[in-house]
Formats: sequence, structure tokens, C-alpha cells
Amino acid sequence: MAPIISAMNPQLSRLHPYPFERLRHLLAGVQPNPNYKPVSLGIGEPRHATPELMIEALRKHPSELATYPATAGSPEFRQACSAWLKRRYAVDVNPDTEVLPVNGSREALFAFAQTVLDGNPQSIVVSPNPFYQIYEGAAILGKARIHYAPSLPNKNFAVDWDSVSEDIWHHTRLLFVCSPGNPTGAVMPLEEWQKLFALSDKYGFVIASDECYSEIYFGNSAPLGGLQAAALLGRSDFKQLVCFTSLSKRSNAPGLRSGFVAGNAALIAPFLRYRTYHGSAMGGLVQQASIAAWNDETHVVQNRALYKAKFEQVTPLLAQVMDVALPDAGFYLWAAVPGGDDEAFARDLFTQYNVTVLPGRYLAREVNGINPGQGRIRMALVAQPEECLEAARRIVQFVQTHYPSPS
Repeated sequence: MAPIISAMNPQLSRLHPYPFERLRHLLAGVQPNPNYKPVSLGIGEPRHATPELMIEALRKHPSELATYPATAGSPEFRQACSAWLKRRYAVDVNPDTEVLPVNGSREALFAFAQTVLDGNPQSIVVSPNPFYQIYEGAAILGKARIHYAPSLPNKNFAVDWDSVSEDIWHHTRLLFVCSPGNPTGAVMPLEEWQKLFALSDKYGFVIASDECYSEIYFGNSAPLGGLQAAALLGRSDFKQLVCFTSLSKRSNAPGLRSGFVAGNAALIAPFLRYRTYHGSAMGGLVQQASIAAWNDETHVVQNRALYKAKFEQVTPLLAQVMDVALPDAGFYLWAAVPGGDDEAFARDLFTQYNVTVLPGRYLAREVNGINPGQGRIRMALVAQPEECLEAARRIVQFVQTHYPSPS
């Protein structure tokens, strides 16, 4: 018998199960009601059509498959990204030194942390709570400690940065922010950015801004971005800041695995070096489809309108029976459940009405006896409108039946 390999990275054992793994465990063995067609609001996977202009770009450039791509990407790709940043945020970004292609924001967020973290076990990564679990995994595998800063429901789910002590900030090497937030949809205003920039200047940590939901919003004003906030505050060199975005949500192309990072040149350069060794170059064919997407805004406007129409129909319906409101942006509803038990709510809803939602506690960590996601569910309105409406109707019926209002 071959010997058991015991020399694995010990940090791997510290990784928490992914939220969807926990959801599968929760629903294991459950037989949903066969009278209802399954509807999933659990996973945030865009299901709108991928723009034809991207598919056509893939068809037109098969020769790209015969060439090794450069890790830095083509000049045309970087120029398309910087031009989009100029149109979207009115910021000037040098395409040669301040932009880098990445294989989706998820991969890049993880890899960037490995570039910034120095292996010192006293180093701290600060993360919002609830959060995207890649932040946590990146910190763990970077051998850093993690500090979770809670979001505040009574302040539109703004993160309570004031709860982070001076001692924590003193040891912080990397801060993850997510605006619009996952799962809350909250957008950081300029004043919040100003606070974080001041803290970064004082304590020397790097800010990684996850902005993959930036193009799905419901008001007249587009969400403020990190580079935009920096420019407005006179930080044109984007000191200690790198922002991450992708085409997954903006252009309904999650399978393309395409995005880019932009920010301070002194941070981009070592990240490029890391990625060269990591073998993370974006294929030329993907770059061609991405250039077509970043150069076009028509499909983005149409996509946003589809989401807006769904949210305008579904949110008031659910608000009749749940504590839920239209978010600032993103494609999630972050709702408080009657009774306060998000796991039981999700399991019973699936069992009786064949609708899948994600328990909020799976997206957060308990700190001082409090899990800020507990008692809430995340619903991804990514399916077609009628399917989302059908799910909402079933949820209303479920709540009215199983959580009757006190007379």
C-alpha cells in the first residue's frame, strides 16, 4: 500500500467549507415537493444571455489559440480597460503600468493577497462580515490572521470600521472591501473611502477593492468606485489601492473568466511578477472577446434594465411578509427571515416549495457570539423574470402558511 502523504500545506485544513457545500449538506436527503418545478435563487450565477458581440469576437480570432499569451496582456486589451475606466469613472489610468488582465476577480483576489502578505503570522487581513469567502481563504493560505468587521443593518449594511481597534489596524497588511457589497448590495460613499484612505496612510496597509457588481444598480447614479474615490480625493497615484472587476456580472460571461485589476503601479508591478510565475496569463481569444465587451455599453444598459425590472416586481412582493428592501446595487436580496432561523427556513422552503435560497450564516463568521448573517437569507435574482416571480410567490405562501402574523 502506498504511504499516506502527510506533507501537505497545513493551512489547507484551516479552510472552511464553501457556502454551497454547506447548503448541499443541509439539503442532503431532502425530497422536495414534486408538485413544484425547482427554482434556485441560491447561486449568484448570471443567467442572462451573453452578448452576441463577444461570441462573434471568439469566432473571428481562432488564430489566438496558436500563441502563448503575455501575462501582461495585449496593449489593446489594457487600452480597452483604461478607456472604460475613463468613461465609467472619469479617471486616468496608465494602461502600461496600472492595468493587468486577470482570469476573473475571484482568482485575482486570492492571488493578490499572496503578493501582499509576507508570511508573518502576526499580519492581519481585515474583511467585512458577511463576506465573499475568497477573502478568508486568501488570508488563511497567506498565513495571516483575519479580523471580521461587521455590517450594520441599521446603517444600510455599512461596515462598522470604527469597531476595528487601533491594535488591529497596526498589524493590518491587507483590507478587503466590497462595494457594491456581497451579499448586502451596500455601496460605499465617498466619506467612507476617505476614512479608509486615512487609515491606510496611517498604518500602511493595502486596500483591495472588489467591484464586480458595479454595473448592476437601480438608481440614477452609478456606484462610486475605489479609483474614482481616490481621484476625487486627490490621490491620482491610487496609493496603496488596487481595484478588481470582471465581465461575469457586467456582461453575463462567467464562463469566460475575464476581468482586470487597476490601481497603484507600485502594487501592479509585483503582482505581474507573481502572475508570471503562477502561469495566470489570459488567453488571446479571451482577450479579444473581452475587448469587444469593454468597448460596448449598450448590452450593459440592457442587462441592468432586466435586473431593475425583476427587482421592482419581486421586492415589494416579498416585503409583504419579510424584512427586505431594494439594495443599492448588485443582484441579491438580503432578507431577514421570520422566526430567525435561516437554516430551518431554507430547508423547509426547499422541502415544501422546491425553492433554493442560501442561509445567511454561511456567508459570515461568528464573532463575540454574534453571526451577522444569521437570521437572513441571500436570494440571487439571476433567473428569468417569471421564474423569479414564481419563487417569490411561493416564498410568500410559505411564510404566510408557516409564520402567521400574531392576531
